[in-house]
Amino acid sequence: MLLVSSSRSGYHHGDLAHALETAAMQLLAEKPAQEISLREVARAADVSHNAPYHHFADRRGLLKTLAERSMADLVAEVRAALRSAPEPVSALVAGGQAYIRFAVERLNAFDVVYDPAVCVPGSPTETMAPLIEELESLLGGAVIAVGLTEDDVTAAWGLVHGLGTLAAAGHFPLETALASCESAIRRMLPA
Repeated sequence: MLLVSSSRSGYHHGDLAHALETAAMQLLAEKPAQEISLREVARAADVSHNAPYHHFADRRGLLKTLAERSMADLVAEVRAALRSAPEPVSALVAGGQAYIRFAVERLNAFDVVYDPAVCVPGSPTETMAPLIEELESLLGGAVIAVGLTEDDVTAAWGLVHGLGTLAAAGHFPLETALASCESAIRRMLPA
């Protein structure tokens, strides 16, 4: 990390944007996005309390960045799971299970991605729009690859999103959600 002189503690980050986003993502791992303040991000990044305003217009800007970074992570995990599977059915199962794992293991990140006050449905940010398109394309492509229809794409997304949300809320264990995902997908397959 590049450090240069500053008036705060003697140093400031040469890459303020990266330092702030990294600090914010670390805080998100510990607490919901709605509980993270710009002042707290500044403290975690070890910069002045005004420094975040050089990168984020306001707290909503911080939340949008958290959502974008979290969606990029979700897309990467689903993409990796799909690519690691040897054939289409196991790819769809693996992709769905990666989505569910993300929802459970990174609940705060998952929640900020789907917070309609942060990522307004139908009005994503310029950064979020291609990520949403890629996630839809990955899941949709996996559904079509096993011989299901376009109508089944929404059902499959609803299945994995619902299982992930319910498991994350503690309604049943992660293992149950993962097994249910596989079972439901296999039952959806054409005979």
